[in-house]
Amino acid sequence: MAAGFKGAIFDVDGVLVDSPHEQAWREGLEQLMENEWSDIRDQTSYSPEKFTPQVYQSEMSGKPRYKGAQAALEYFGVPDAEKRAQEYGDRKQEMIVELIEAADFDEYPDALRFVLALKDAGVLIAAASSSKNAGAFLRLVRLDEFAEKEGLSYDFLTPGYTLLDILDGDVSGRDFEQGKPHPMIFLAAAEEIGLSPDEAFVVEDAVNGIQAAKAGEFAALGIARADDEDALAGAGADIVVTSLDDISLDAISEGRLERV
Repeated sequence: MAAGFKGAIFDVDGVLVDSPHEQAWREGLEQLMENEWSDIRDQTSYSPEKFTPQVYQSEMSGKPRYKGAQAALEYFGVPDAEKRAQEYGDRKQEMIVELIEAADFDEYPDALRFVLALKDAGVLIAAASSSKNAGAFLRLVRLDEFAEKEGLSYDFLTPGYTLLDILDGDVSGRDFEQGKPHPMIFLAAAEEIGLSPDEAFVVEDAVNGIQAAKAGEFAALGIARADDEDALAGAGADIVVTSLDDISLDAISEGRLERV
């Protein structure tokens, strides 16, 4: 891999796992609007059906918890959004913990095949998610069981091997001075695995994540999980796919992001 990419930096939510963050945010706000905040609901543009995947993706995805909460409240015109953001963020956190403990989430098979193949090719793998819950998800995804189900065999897989175990670096959930679209989180991930930005590429599903990767001078691979290919391309992604199975490993070994 000397002439190609030596590292891959992955966001977690929406890239590696189909986490229930959106569900927790949506249901948390609905609870507040029906109960504690019922007196201000008529002053907002909020209704349950208006909290769409597009709203989550454009306003909240990739942001630290309270920043995401504030962004959603501002989007719906909720009075005193900045002051109410902590209550909303805390409510969402209670719900996400319950969902994680119940293992109420799915992993993306294309992403697991991709990370396994990259690891087998000698590419260093790092995780860089703004979410403080990322580690809990990574710890629960069993790559040994997935590989057996898929009929895949890799020497590095041992019993109990998880997504967390495959990582060579992990900066998820750290408190950075600036969040995405600032590149700080990706620069820290690259530093942790001993690489410069031109030696690694970033895999992201959110516009602000792609913007952060390009601001850090990384190659950016956009994975469109929410029918948002145009938005990711418009943010500057070097390539956008709807499945990571479509990415050429041979091209990665030569330092390019291309389709098979």
